[in-house]
Amino acid sequence: MMDLAYVCEWEKWAKSTYCPSLPLACAWSCRNLIAFTTDLRNDDQDLTHMIHILDTEHPWEVHSVNSGHNEAITCLEWDQSGSRLLSADADGRIKCWSMADHLANSWESSVGSQVEGDPIVALSWLHNGVKLALHVEKSGASSFGEKFSRVKFSPSLTLFGGKPMEGWIAVTVSGLVTVSLLKPSGQVLTSTESLCRLRGRVALADIAFTGGGNIVVAAADGSSASPVKFYKVCVSVVSEKCRIDTEILPSLFMRCTTDPNRKDRFPAITHLKFLARDMSEQVLLCASSQSSSLVECWSLRKEGLPVNNIFQQISPVVGDKQPMILKWRILSATNDLDRVSAVALPKLPISLTNTDLKVASDTQFYPGLAGLALAFQDGSVHVVHRLSLQTMAVLYSSAPRSLDEPALKRPRTTGPAIHFKAMQLSWTSLALVGIDNHGKLSMLRISPSLGHPLEPKLALQHLLFLLEYCMVTGYDWWDILLHVQPGMVQSLVERLHEEYTRQKPALQQAFSVSPSLPALPLTAVPPQVLSTRILAMKASLCKLSPCTVARVCDYHTKLFLMAITSTLKSLLRPHFLNTPDKSPGDRLAEICAKITDVDIDKVMINLKTEEFVLDMNTLQALQQLLQWVGDFVLYLLVSLPNQGSPLRPGHSFLRDGASLGMLRELMVVIRIWGLLKPSCLPVYTATSDTQDSMSLLFRLLTKLWICCRDEGPASEPDEGLVDECCLLPSQLLVPNLDWLPASDGLVSCLQPKQPLRLRFGRAPTLPSSSSTLQLDGLARAPGQPKIDHLRRLHLGAYPTEECKACTRCGCVTMLRSPNKTTAVKQWEQRWIKNCLCGGLWRRVPLSRP
Repeated sequence: MMDLAYVCEWEKWAKSTYCPSLPLACAWSCRNLIAFTTDLRNDDQDLTHMIHILDTEHPWEVHSVNSGHNEAITCLEWDQSGSRLLSADADGRIKCWSMADHLANSWESSVGSQVEGDPIVALSWLHNGVKLALHVEKSGASSFGEKFSRVKFSPSLTLFGGKPMEGWIAVTVSGLVTVSLLKPSGQVLTSTESLCRLRGRVALADIAFTGGGNIVVAAADGSSASPVKFYKVCVSVVSEKCRIDTEILPSLFMRCTTDPNRKDRFPAITHLKFLARDMSEQVLLCASSQSSSLVECWSLRKEGLPVNNIFQQISPVVGDKQPMILKWRILSATNDLDRVSAVALPKLPISLTNTDLKVASDTQFYPGLAGLALAFQDGSVHVVHRLSLQTMAVLYSSAPRSLDEPALKRPRTTGPAIHFKAMQLSWTSLALVGIDNHGKLSMLRISPSLGHPLEPKLALQHLLFLLEYCMVTGYDWWDILLHVQPGMVQSLVERLHEEYTRQKPALQQAFSVSPSLPALPLTAVPPQVLSTRILAMKASLCKLSPCTVARVCDYHTKLFLMAITSTLKSLLRPHFLNTPDKSPGDRLAEICAKITDVDIDKVMINLKTEEFVLDMNTLQALQQLLQWVGDFVLYLLVSLPNQGSPLRPGHSFLRDGASLGMLRELMVVIRIWGLLKPSCLPVYTATSDTQDSMSLLFRLLTKLWICCRDEGPASEPDEGLVDECCLLPSQLLVPNLDWLPASDGLVSCLQPKQPLRLRFGRAPTLPSSSSTLQLDGLARAPGQPKIDHLRRLHLGAYPTEECKACTRCGCVTMLRSPNKTTAVKQWEQRWIKNCLCGGLWRRVPLSRP
């Protein structure tokens, strides 16, 4: 149900220099970046407040930054794209952090705001109006439109034309609400207003948003004898100034304070949380004593106001005319518990009603998605249903242990138990991160079924449903991979492909979002974007099984091929700008699909060659990419006689008519450009000086493409083609292709469900799959020359240029561009923010001999 995946701890700190932050803050982004805080004490006993940011796939590569806060950091909050982070402290200062050079291990703060001397107790980004709901009861439907739907939700504030305005809102201890707006010009508009006329101390607060664009703030003074108050906050811009309007909403008293037997047992409210940022009608409260706690869940409802019979006789109230009031009603409450030390709430936008309580608990519909996590001071972690508060899973120890120690074992220590002081659930609720009172990070897996017996087919459907959700939102799916067993990989890849092909083209466009940013779902962009995300998803799945690891190279190579094809076609321009015809790229694809001639010159004659004219410097700058295309075509044709070996990279391309068609189109484009600039042509080492290598390769490639261009099962290549391909190594020197290196991530090492013990700042020696080392080109010896995988430039055994690597696929490229031509810039813009697979970039240190 719930088990420990790995633990990452610091090197031995001297007790005089290290202390966990009080309070400890932690946040988990939709890109699976985790931020948390610690404090360091120097020799003068001064505290330095640190923010640590790590990627869940490489937790040991933590990036620690001196926050610059003078007081303890009280809040951390990621934005909805997962690329910016807010930090707030006990002095009222708020800082906005963003990636420097789009690197996940390089952060800088350029903007912020301050309410001087007033500690921040709650912080949130303004809502951008994007909400995609999951319909778990329709997880078996064929259409994405039935499984996921865009919920009508207004942004907190909009610019001219309806574009959401960026900014953040915070609540202070003295009862102030402050809003900062980020203008497109880079300026920050800040305004501060009191929550109500009678200001009081606010010890706890939380922020939520309504579908109408309003903001709801919940506030408590920390005493269970006092009411929990709620306020509606409206933000607007009037005459270039930020304006804040507040309104008091109905309040509530915790049920335990009205019970005579419990009235004085829980004197303090220690946790106050809305069940979700976009669910302002449901709130979770926790009251505690020194040794125990009690948790209550409340819901805000509209109820009819009873009308006296005298007034009923004068003016009868019927139907919708009955006056309505808002009233808080308790949904559930727990019995006495051990003292709660941390609470983690789910982020998935699943709308749960009372009717759904039984559905989510007693059927196959993902009970884990409806759970929230409670950490206790005895070291245990409980996952409970977020409305009924019934316990669904328990982990009795979060302390570090050896690999052979049982997972469920209650710690027996004489001192205070190690317990989580801060927790966060992942964006699919399949993983939980906790930071304990020793500053150690623990990653827990949470089963989506939470112990309910499931058939393998149904368990597969659970994971498939969440993968599809990540596909349409752009969220990172690392936490889903934690639950994929090697035996599931083949079925998941096939089902994922089937579900994608079932979607209508219009729906594919509606659900596609940029692969580089998990921005707006349901935004119309070309459907190729969604297909690239599926390829990246398939590649990450295939890494988990020795039987499918050979396909990883093929999927990443296809991503690279699609990107090159799109870039080179975009460089073509029509001869007459006002020609109401297809683009040159579309005409190229249409003519190459229609003409099956094996002679490249005869295909070229049917094209308007004036549309292919480019600047000479541009053509020369593209030579490395064109060289890769030529080398890859040669490699595939040489591999044809060995097509029976699925362990050889490139195997799947020999039956992929679409990819072979793209290669065929590129060969035609390269041939035309070679007439303009012969030095841009791919260079081949041939045994004969009179041999036309491009014509030879195009002829063989066309014959192979004809065998599998039609839909349905591909026909076997004839013996003549196989014989000609067997002779290729004696005619042309076959270069070694540099495939992507085997990833150094740990997700594939977590499959046996044995917890790993890691240390921050020290790269572990992870076990490698024996099948991976057998693949051509994946075993890379120390000191072997390296290559820029995206620019196709050789970097040498020990590169002198700074490089960056993808956190997911391991792709390496130079941090700075060595070429300033427009075409190269256009190519580099495709992966300047994220890798072609959608993974984040991280700076890699220079290797030394």
